[in-house]
Amino acid sequence: MLELNTIRNQKDSVIEGYKKRNLSEQTIAELDAILALDDERKTIQTQLDNALAEINALSKEVGDLFKAGKQDQAGDLKTKVAGIKEGIKSLEQRHKDIKDLIEEKLLSLPNVPHESVPFGKGAEDNEVFKSWDKAFPSLPENALPHWELAEKYDLFSLSLGAHITGSGFPVYKGKGARLQRALISFFLDEATDAGFTEIIPPLLVNKHSARGTGQLPDKEGQMYYCEKDDLYLIPTAEVPITNLYRDAIIGVDELPIKMTGYTPCFRREAGSYGSDVKGLNRVHQFDKVEVVVLQHPDKSYDTLMDMVNHVEGLLIKLELPYRILRLCGGDMGFNSALTFDFEVYSAAQEKWLEVSSVSNFESFQANRMMLRYKDTDGKNKLAHTLNGSALALARIVASLLENNQTRDGIDIPYVLRQYTGFDKI
Repeated sequence: MLELNTIRNQKDSVIEGYKKRNLSEQTIAELDAILALDDERKTIQTQLDNALAEINALSKEVGDLFKAGKQDQAGDLKTKVAGIKEGIKSLEQRHKDIKDLIEEKLLSLPNVPHESVPFGKGAEDNEVFKSWDKAFPSLPENALPHWELAEKYDLFSLSLGAHITGSGFPVYKGKGARLQRALISFFLDEATDAGFTEIIPPLLVNKHSARGTGQLPDKEGQMYYCEKDDLYLIPTAEVPITNLYRDAIIGVDELPIKMTGYTPCFRREAGSYGSDVKGLNRVHQFDKVEVVVLQHPDKSYDTLMDMVNHVEGLLIKLELPYRILRLCGGDMGFNSALTFDFEVYSAAQEKWLEVSSVSNFESFQANRMMLRYKDTDGKNKLAHTLNGSALALARIVASLLENNQTRDGIDIPYVLRQYTGFDKI
């Protein structure tokens, strides 16, 4: 959530940033509406302060009149005080209504893109930040996509998942399940070796947590909702892990706080259709290892690049062809100030598949969560939050199967063999 002071003191910069997101003039006009409401709130607060000061002065005068035996005059002043108090109730209610309306409007506004974010309307305008500089895999003749490889080697089944639950819920079997578990262990070991503390969080969160990291109200339609308990299934481990520090004040010497966690992730993916959803390309339940960092604002962009390097290192060890994209304003997530996407090349499908997003949210989530650190000057300030997929398994599995297929099976990358217990499927 944007800070009011940012809108008030840096409005031109906010507008320029929003132009990168291709936001409508109506949305940008909300900035002036918020400032006008805040001006009204300040006026009412002044009226409240003056009214309370008047009550205090009159109350003292009433006491003096009673002591002097002037009950009639004291009674008249008490009636006046009662009238002022009734007026205060009305002002307090209006003050609360305005504060709630300002918060509602702020919650609907996306983050302001970092100055390095390129202009653009969609994925076609993203910048290639770094590219794979080696030859792409040379596949055997009649190479198969991963969903046909899965059927051939009995690795996972989407039809069984549809029978049990519905479309988009794969069932992993045999060596497919072991490969999945191997990847999770590999990613977690790499994260903990890099200094991240492992967390096993709940898979459901309340609305305060979902609002804190920006899923509500922006992505409400994409989340699975348990109406009876008023809880949401998590779309990523980012939500519960970051919310561990909601309403917290951290000592500046505790930063950075680096956390990692494996969870299943649940996304409705409403409106998804076409070839992009075939096989494991887009599913409703998938496994992912997430890395989350809480950092000092002065160091968050260095940390972002450290996280980018960490994810890149995973793909290098898995020997997967990849590229890193700097997302343009039109393709960036609601919460993000700067996002790097990682894509791996699927040789059998002849397409790039997104497998990770690494983002700096600056103070956007922290302001929603009241996540602060106590600086060396003794003041409480908003921390910066960052997160990244390290990595999302469904498309990693798809890419590993397709890119490593041979005439007599599927080779397992060397780094995974200690986890799978086998070299080939």
